[in-house]
Amino acid sequence: MAGTFSQIYIQYVFAVRGRENLLQKPWRDEVFKYMSGIIKGKNQKPIIVNGVGDHVHVFAGLKPAMCIADLIRDIKNNSSNFINEQKFLKGKFSWQEGYGVFSYSHSHIDNVYQYIANQEEHHRKKTFKEEYIDFLRKFEIEFNEKYLFDWFD
Repeated sequence: MAGTFSQIYIQYVFAVRGRENLLQKPWRDEVFKYMSGIIKGKNQKPIIVNGVGDHVHVFAGLKPAMCIADLIRDIKNNSSNFINEQKFLKGKFSWQEGYGVFSYSHSHIDNVYQYIANQEEHHRKKTFKEEYIDFLRKFEIEFNEKYLFDWFD
């Protein structure tokens, strides 16, 4: 009997509520590792999770049975609960509603990985808003700027 073989590569981009720089360096990597664990726990393949103080990039390989929206819902819900339970912040942490999701071929894995790995350096030259709008344009996704994240830069 023939089997089904596939691998789908997805990059999620999402922001901290209010676009505040709340993901602080002392514990940011712990949150990113936790997010990778969520992805593994769903039997998917985490490739890299990284970001800066106000947003995160998650690059993962998905099996076709995994719903894109379900995975990001679980990543955001579980990681915000983790941040709050660990009391990394004085107030309540949450992610902004919405996200961007972009697909890639196998030949792009290394470039996407390097791009995500170098987020701090990248954002010395480009704001999150510029980066996000560039993604939407590159992937030819129609958008109305008033329905994007709350921008404070």
